[in-house]
Amino acid sequence: MTSTIKVNTVTVESGCTMTLGESGKTVALASGASQTGFGRTGTVNWQTTVKTTGFTAVSGEGYFCNTSAGAFTVTLPASPSAEDIVAIKDYANTADTYNITIGRNGSKIDGQAEDAKILNEGGSVTLVYVDTTKGWLITDSAQASDLGFPEFVAATGGTITTVCTNYKIHTFTGPGTFCVSNAGNAAGSNTVDYLVVAGGGGTPGLNYNNTPSGGGGAGGLRASATTYAIGCNPAKPLVCGVSALPVTATGFPITVGAGGAGGSAGPGNAGSPGDASSFSTITSAGGGRSGHPPSGAAQNGGSGGGGTADAAGGTGNTPPVSPAQGNPGGVGVTYPTNPSPGSDNTGIGGGGGAIQTGFNGGSVGNPPGGGGDGGDGAGFTDGAFGAANGECVSCVQYFAGGGGGGVYTPNPSPNPGGIGGLGGGGNGGSPANPSCVTSPARVGQAGTANTGGGGASSGGGPSPSSPFVGQAGGSGIVVIRYKFQ
Repeated sequence: MTSTIKVNTVTVESGCTMTLGESGKTVALASGASQTGFGRTGTVNWQTTVKTTGFTAVSGEGYFCNTSAGAFTVTLPASPSAEDIVAIKDYANTADTYNITIGRNGSKIDGQAEDAKILNEGGSVTLVYVDTTKGWLITDSAQASDLGFPEFVAATGGTITTVCTNYKIHTFTGPGTFCVSNAGNAAGSNTVDYLVVAGGGGTPGLNYNNTPSGGGGAGGLRASATTYAIGCNPAKPLVCGVSALPVTATGFPITVGAGGAGGSAGPGNAGSPGDASSFSTITSAGGGRSGHPPSGAAQNGGSGGGGTADAAGGTGNTPPVSPAQGNPGGVGVTYPTNPSPGSDNTGIGGGGGAIQTGFNGGSVGNPPGGGGDGGDGAGFTDGAFGAANGECVSCVQYFAGGGGGGVYTPNPSPNPGGIGGLGGGGNGGSPANPSCVTSPARVGQAGTANTGGGGASSGGGPSPSSPFVGQAGGSGIVVIRYKFQ
């Protein structure tokens, strides 16, 4: 039986306490009725329909949010009043992978004019609006770190450039320190991409009638690509599956490898391998020097040096890393068409490059006896690591190209030396034709500075002339990229 009492005001007859109901009974407000004067209880009415896409919250309600299909945003009520309350819970324990963003909708959250995120697996948070100074404050959370604000990596060191609006790159063309003052967090950024290129290998000095040398191997190249789209760029094999590096608030020493020196003029004066470059846990090996009979076999390295007459080039990716940091040098080939000396018409192998093996002597369009081309380096979209670095071809920047091999061809006319690989590899030399003043000797070229390109071989001259000096490899480079806002 239900009874109804109709009154406007119930007052206490005496004393200061009025009791409604009795022990074990429930006093309920009718559906749709509201109360005043009792104050906020600090709780919400949880909505049992799970949210899977972004929505705007209503004060007094709690929401289960399922981000297993992707992250989304819960927008707080606009123009809130004091004591407004909203609660949010990670339904599927996926907020650590797909964050729940809490959109502030014009109000502050915990005193900050930034959106917040639930970052932890299974995280939950209750927010109560207080005032315009602090905005929405946290009154309850499953973990203290459930609600986070984006923080971004901040650092100094090297030459700093802003690219693609929200990213910075630090370019080191010599030794230095990458000093991290803020390591950021997962809601903003806490890792960095890198390009680490070692110095290219040098080539030996030659006598005028020596067999020429091979091309110097390019410096090893290691890189990651998490903050830019690698697409179909030539560097793609070297960065696929490679993770960016986490950072801490400390100084990271940077080593930029020098290019290997060229040997002094004359036979038997070997060139030098390139020096390694490094950043954090990443080290790229220097390029191998090229081979030459009086100076020794081609060396292994980041990329291998080009082989001399009928000899293999140096092995690349030494020491081994995955993906490979470089490739082997090409093989030298002898074409003894003249009776003397036995090494006439010799084309020597090109140095290996970051994404391509050095070519054998006499290959790739060169006539028999021509020097082998250097292997190509790795190419990145212009702007990924700064527009001013590397060798830019059709808006793709190249690093770590192998040096071109030399040639010895006395008659009837000289064949060309090998072309350096894209990414700073030097062009190989060729001798003069004694009977043709329009065909001067082409001296080999050094590798380009700050590309890790291999030095090239100078051509062996068929008639008395001054000995040739060897060519140096190009120095390396280190570039670090991260999101800063």
